[in-house]
Order: sequence, then C-alpha cells, then structure tokens
Amino acid sequence: MTSSLYRYIWRVSGRDQIFLSLLAVAVFLLDLAPLELQRRIVNGALAKHALMQLVLLSLLYVATVLAQGGLKFLLNIYRGAVSEAANRRLRLQLSPSAINGEDHSDARKEGIDISIIVSEVEAVGGFVGSSVSDAVLNGGLLIAVFGYMVALQPWMAAVAALLFCPQFLFIPWLQRAINQRTERRIKVLRGLSIEIVDEAAARRGPRDDRRYRRQVGDIYRLNMEIYRRKFGMNFLMNLLHQVGVIGILFVGGWFVVQGRTEVGTVVAFISGLNRVNDPWGDLVNYFRDMTNARVKFRLISAALAHRPFDTDVAA
Repeated sequence: MTSSLYRYIWRVSGRDQIFLSLLAVAVFLLDLAPLELQRRIVNGALAKHALMQLVLLSLLYVATVLAQGGLKFLLNIYRGAVSEAANRRLRLQLSPSAINGEDHSDARKEGIDISIIVSEVEAVGGFVGSSVSDAVLNGGLLIAVFGYMVALQPWMAAVAALLFCPQFLFIPWLQRAINQRTERRIKVLRGLSIEIVDEAAARRGPRDDRRYRRQVGDIYRLNMEIYRRKFGMNFLMNLLHQVGVIGILFVGGWFVVQGRTEVGTVVAFISGLNRVNDPWGDLVNYFRDMTNARVKFRLISAALAHRPFDTDVAA
C-alpha cells in the first residue's frame, strides 16, 4: 500500500481516470449550450415572433439536454464501477481467511480489519471513481460558465463572483474541524470493534458496560458535531447563493431600465448563476470527500503497512 491517496488511485485505475475525464469534458461542454439557447429563444425568436426559429431552437435545446443527460448517465455508471472495483480490492486485501492465510487470533488486528471492511473502505473506494472526473467536470463547468457570463455582461458577472468570496474563508475552516472529528470517530469505532472481537473470542459478557456506553456516547457526540458543521456550511452557501440571485436581479433590472442590457441576458444570468451554484456545491462536496478519503486512506494504509500484498487481489 502506498501512503499517497492519488498515487494509489492512479496505480489501480489510471486508464479509467483518463476515460472518465474525457467524458467529464464532454458533459460540461454540452452543459453550456442551454445557456446560449435560452438567451436566443428569449431575445431572438420571441422578440421577432419567429415561430420556425423558435421551433428549431427548442428542438436543439431538447436534443442538447438529452445528449448531456445520456453522457452524464454513462459517466455516473462508469464512476460507480470504478469505485466498487476499488472497494472490492481493498476488502479482499483485508479478508481474514482469503488472503495470505494470516493468523487472526490477534483481537486488535481483527477488530481493525472488521472496522475497515465494514465502513472505512466505502469512503476511499467511493472517492476513487470521482477523484479526477469530478474536478474536471465541475471545475471546467464553473470556469466556462463564468467566462460566458463575463463575455455577456462583466458588471453582472462581478456581482456573481462576489457570491463566492466569503466561502473561501469559512469552507476550509469548517472542513478542517470536520476532518478532525472524522479521524477521532474512526479511532473510537476501531477501539469498539477490537473490544467486541476480544469479548467474542473470550466468550463472556462485556467486562465494562460503562466503557462501552462511553464509547457509543463519544461516537454520537462526534457525529452530531460533524452534522452541525456540515449542514452549517450548506446553510451559509445557500444563503450566499440567494443573495447573489437578488444582486443579479437588482443590477440586471437596473441595466434593462437604462437600456444597457436585454431581458434575455438577465434570464441567462439567473440560469447561469444556478448552473454555477451546482458545480460549486459539488466542488465543495468533492473537497470534503477528498479530505475525508485521505484521512481514512492514511489510517487504512497504516494498518496494512507491514502486511504482504497478494497480486491476485488486483484481478
């Protein structure tokens, strides 16, 4: 096991990551087309009462949405397959009976293995499938939509950009706090698994019920602390998004009254702001998943550091 998460990802799924990235580029390029089509439908076809142009643009819009949706469906299925292959690989490497014939009479080792197999592997394997394509898809879409908005109306784009500035301050701070509690929760769960295996091997009831209750209470407290920070982050992000929508409506309405822009441009901006909000939220989730996966991968890698690796696991 390598200690670097991304080195491990490239080793087990390098070719898949390239294909997933190409699919991600195609998806975000197709995701841009509806913005321009909306603007042309409102400003062109409707304003000129051009029925045939309206029909053609509408059909093109539907075709674009279907193509983008189909590619995204394929991307998600492919991601899932890559993630599950990584989960299988890690679980087989930790299998108490199938791999290397290890002696698992050591309750500590067996308890850690159970905790990793049951819960910790999912976060790492789940991230493997989206480790590159998510960043390409959402980062590319964010840059492309912002570029489109700047080309249409720079001042309105500046208002939309202000939406993200405060988030660069509170998101990393809250995520660090979440990661610290995630690592502590994993260690408590591992300790609980070790005790359960130890008691099962001894074939007697719990030696210290108070200790068990304290560990369960610690897990509950850590989970609640994670929830408060996670959903607090989501609340602040949604609040800033709504403030951005109000700002676009105010500035855009003022420009329309002064004859400096068109109604269709304001419509495209509102749609573009929503399209920016989704990939931005997905990038925040990506950053959250990446840091969470790094914490768990580091602990898994440490647990496997001195164990031989069976090459048949990769099959």
